[in-house]
Parts: sequence; structure tokens; C-alpha cells
Amino acid sequence: MTAAIRPFQPDDLEAIKAITIEGFTGVSVDHAIEKALGTVGDRDWKWRKARHVDEDVTADAAGIFVAEQDGEVVGYISTRMDAEAAKGRIPNLAVTANARGQGIGRALIEHALAHFRTKGMEIAVIETMESNPIGQTLYPSCGFQEIARQIHFAQRL
Repeated sequence: MTAAIRPFQPDDLEAIKAITIEGFTGVSVDHAIEKALGTVGDRDWKWRKARHVDEDVTADAAGIFVAEQDGEVVGYISTRMDAEAAKGRIPNLAVTANARGQGIGRALIEHALAHFRTKGMEIAVIETMESNPIGQTLYPSCGFQEIARQIHFAQRL
């Protein structure tokens, strides 16, 4: 079954936060920091990663799109744009475990790219962790090419 992609609505917030936590387990910087250094303060990595969704909503709620099947949100993608640089960025993309393998992630990326084109962006960027084999396969298959690698360091203070 295919998913319908539609604009984000405020009622979607908790669902996409839950999808974020499920989808980024083992493949986020926040989770890697916690695994290496332990819990930071009174909050775990899930709280920190869910805050990224709040930041996406604050930055550009109209640039968030959700995938829905049978009335249930099964995935989402967030976008940000720098009009002066003509660059669109995809900060977050996640699909529920039960809906993976159906092309929903690819459809969300294609939707985001079309959104960027209509807004005059000339390039689109997305990043993934080395620990995310799905991203490393999906993104090139959607036309992205690897440009650079980044290494994250952290220490306790």
C-alpha cells in the first residue's frame, strides 16, 4: 500500500517525535554520545533527538511533510532552506519500522526535492551516520552523491 504525503499539521508532532526516536536509534550523534559517555544531565538521547523535531517545526513547519497510511502517520521529512545560498537541506527523515521497505522514504525525499525546486533551490543536501546503512544506500539511489565525511568528537566536562 502506498502512503499519501501531506503537509505537517500540529497534531502530527507527537507521532513524528516517536517515529524520530524509533528511526534514529543507533544512527544519531545523540545516541552515540550517550553510548560512549552515558546520560547527560537529566535527559537521555531520545529527549535530545526529539528536540530536533521541535527545532524543525520552529524553523519551517511548512517545510515538513508526513506520510500517512490508513490515517496513521508512518513517516516524515523535514526541510530547511537558505534562499541566499540556494541550498535546501533535509535535517530529518524517518519511517516507522513497520512501513520500511515500501518506498516511503524515497517518496518523502522526492517530495522534499520537488519542494526545493519550487522554491528556487539549486542544490539539496542530506547527511547520514556511518552507522546508518539505509541512509548510505537510499540517498545515493535518490541522486545524492557523497561530498565529504565528518567525524564527531565529544568529551565530558
